[in-house]
Amino acid sequence: MAVRRVVPTIRSEAVRESRDFYGLLGLEEVMNHGWIMTLASPSSPAAQLSVMTEDRTAPVAPDMSIEVDDVDAAYAVMRESGAEIVHPLRDEEWGVRRFFVRDPGGRVVNVLGGHR
Repeated sequence: MAVRRVVPTIRSEAVRESRDFYGLLGLEEVMNHGWIMTLASPSSPAAQLSVMTEDRTAPVAPDMSIEVDDVDAAYAVMRESGAEIVHPLRDEEWGVRRFFVRDPGGRVVNVLGGHR
């Protein structure tokens, strides 16, 4: 299993203002679902930041996302390790397959990949 990108998630009710602020640092909006927006560097597209008001399809908002090339393998590894699965593996309507797992420090990690 290979990691494609790691994206921190910032919770904010000021999504537009956050976009403008991080735009001053060179990040541009690449996705916006209203409740979550992702900003990326045009010169290094894997350098990303997500701004979220809430996660509308999961019980909690994640602290970060890790995109992997095989999300099913990642899910199996996390389950076998005994890690706490916060949100089960599922296909989301916007084209990702994901699950949430809690890290040892209590942070919620959104582990995602493409649909199978």
